[in-house]
Amino acid sequence: MRLGPAGPGHPEEEPTCGPAAMSANPTAIEAHGVYKRFKTGRTHIEVLKRVDFDARHGEVTMVMGPSGSGKSTLVAALSGLLKPDEGQVRALDTDIWGLRSGKLDRFRLDHCGFIFQGFNLFSALTALQQVEIILKHQGHSKSVAREKAALALDEVGLGKRLHQRPAELSGGEKQRVAIARALAKDPRLVFADEPTSALDGENGQIVIRLLQRAAKQHGAAVICVTHDPRLEAYADRIIHLEDGQILEDRRAAEPAQSAADRRPEPALLGA
Repeated sequence: MRLGPAGPGHPEEEPTCGPAAMSANPTAIEAHGVYKRFKTGRTHIEVLKRVDFDARHGEVTMVMGPSGSGKSTLVAALSGLLKPDEGQVRALDTDIWGLRSGKLDRFRLDHCGFIFQGFNLFSALTALQQVEIILKHQGHSKSVAREKAALALDEVGLGKRLHQRPAELSGGEKQRVAIARALAKDPRLVFADEPTSALDGENGQIVIRLLQRAAKQHGAAVICVTHDPRLEAYADRIIHLEDGQILEDRRAAEPAQSAADRRPEPALLGA
């Protein structure tokens, strides 16, 4: 990933209101009145109840809450994966739900990185090929895709595991391949849905530090869904969602980088 903070053509915005206003970083994504319900038999279940949300470049925003609170549905609506019944989502100054299907697909490909708890790796492909394939689909030549993929895997500590297939990798290594795949294309928005739930404590810490690096060193807006309270220490902003509504929206008591620096850096290799 080779993305810095906003430059020419992307001026910083004036703070608006709420915890996000305390940050000097420009807004990456903003949603208003997001509403979603699902039909179950003869009844409808309201999953999101006109939620307002925003996240900024260079920050890790944690969306926390119990199972069934609507946090995964919110991230799906923010990222262009699930259309809300009502409301608007503007990402990178684009009304994403106003785009036609093909343009929305291209927006996600060019600007969004996705990381899921299930890894979503192809069993027949090596770690290098897992990352290469998305870069080729983005339009890079074979040689450029291979170079960028190798660099991305090296940055997550898998430089010596390029030619291993998923069956030969640990759970932590599989998730790092998924992270490398998401970050190799230089996304400005990174969406992570329970990225540590299938991992032990040490590997979970490695994963969240890699996501934090994407924000702090590369300027991405990282939106991470989790129910693990241990990850709060790595967040710049914490949003608690319950029953489809935001109950709490606060900035971390101290900068996320400072909180993380007090913890020993786990070894990436061999984890």
